[in-house]
Amino acid sequence: MTKPTPTKQNQAIDAQRLCLILNELRLPAIKLIWSDFTERADKEGWPAARLLAALAEHEIAERDRRRIERHLSEARLPPGKTLESFTFDAVPMISRAQVTAMCSGDGWLEQGANLILFGPPGGGKSHLAAAIGLALIENGWRVLFARTSDLVQRLQVARRELTLESAIAKLDKYHLLILDDLAYVAKDQAETSVLFELISARYERRSTLITANQPFGEWNRVFPDPAMTLAAVDRLVHHATIFEMNVESYRRRAAIQRQSRPGRPPTYATIKSTDELSLHDNQPAE
Repeated sequence: MTKPTPTKQNQAIDAQRLCLILNELRLPAIKLIWSDFTERADKEGWPAARLLAALAEHEIAERDRRRIERHLSEARLPPGKTLESFTFDAVPMISRAQVTAMCSGDGWLEQGANLILFGPPGGGKSHLAAAIGLALIENGWRVLFARTSDLVQRLQVARRELTLESAIAKLDKYHLLILDDLAYVAKDQAETSVLFELISARYERRSTLITANQPFGEWNRVFPDPAMTLAAVDRLVHHATIFEMNVESYRRRAAIQRQSRPGRPPTYATIKSTDELSLHDNQPAE
């Protein structure tokens, strides 16, 4: 006996039921593409296992894409800062190969190790920090980029509201916390104490990336208590990679290039104007 061919109405009902099932199973990507995939499978004679594998792989790829989008949104990275746009030639003491290897995150993030970038203003510390953060997110890690002074102020508010421990604990979800411009924290006992508590809480558990204009020997400008300074440095460097980016300010170089005519040395007026511009190099932004 010949089996009756299903009607278009029955096919539509089956499709609707399948969509409900896929919703229940939380498979939104498969819900969107199953019809196209099955039509192609019928035309090309795919075995059932190939069709199932193709649908599953598509769902996984879409989940990865959505996860990266969420993590990028929450990371608050400054826009446009990538490894591709970072001028490694201008910072010859930084190895592109070493930075690229660190961007996988394997090993050092799992161990709660730190990364510290030293150098004068305008040398590219913030750019490199953000670029590393972006690459880590693309490799599946969670990152938060924050101006140190802004984060410290938020933690101070949490302390006044008796929720500091909870606020610091919430930062644990980030495999890497980027504290940009450490030196711009005010030399105030209340501010530096919450910063020290944050560093202590993440010690050997979660990784921290710090950009700073001053070497460790000048961190007494950040931590007014010498004992606190030593303790903070000790925790940060115990498991750390340190990059010293002692190069001329990128902004200064760019200003000279803009104001100088091609093929001619900068005039006295140009040199003077860029010297005045360098006064702004102590501003936090990089």
